[in-house]
Formats: sequence, structure tokens, C-alpha cells
Amino acid sequence: MSIGLRLKEARKARGMSQELLAEKIGASRGVVTNIEHDKVLEPQPLVVNAICDVLKINRQWLLRGDGPMDESGEAGRSAKVLSEIYTSVKELSGEEQQFILDMIQTYIRHRRG
Repeated sequence: MSIGLRLKEARKARGMSQELLAEKIGASRGVVTNIEHDKVLEPQPLVVNAICDVLKINRQWLLRGDGPMDESGEAGRSAKVLSEIYTSVKELSGEEQQFILDMIQTYIRHRRG
């Protein structure tokens, strides 16, 4: 099964139209259509993350057919948090983004002791 067929299956399982999914991920309907028709074999990671977040599906399942369709466990939560972080900081200036990254790295160093 291709990524396009998996996306279509997940979208329909959630009762969502291509247009609604596109709106929720902040893209055009053409983006969703092109993926579903396998015109895009490797969608941009940002698009994949948004799709998985909106449809609550496993990223590895969407990309490669690995594991269950439904998002579960720590990996699903981590993907959602990372997607939310990206969405939050993408509007910031480069300098502000660097500040956030420095804070995260400082936290990690402090936590390691």
C-alpha cells in the first residue's frame, strides 16, 4: 500500500474530506490530493507531522506502513509536542528562535547534571 492510499484510508476513517484536512494542516487541497494520488512520494516533514497530528495517526505507518495506523504511546506524544513547538516558534525571528534553542540546550545540560 502506498503513502497515498494510507493517507486516504486514514482521512476517510476520520470522516474528513480532502478540503477539510488541507484547511486543518494549513495547506491547499492540491497538497492532499497530490499525496493521495502518489504524485508526491516524500511529502515535506512539516506536512507529514501536521497530517499525523490532525488525523491522530502513527507517522511511521503513514510513511512506510510500519506499525498500527492509530497514534499511540510516547512516540505519538513526542511527535505532537515537537509539532506544537515548531508551530509556536516558526513565527519568531531567527534571533528569538536561537534564544529558545539555547534555553532548551541549557535545560538539557542542567538536567544531566
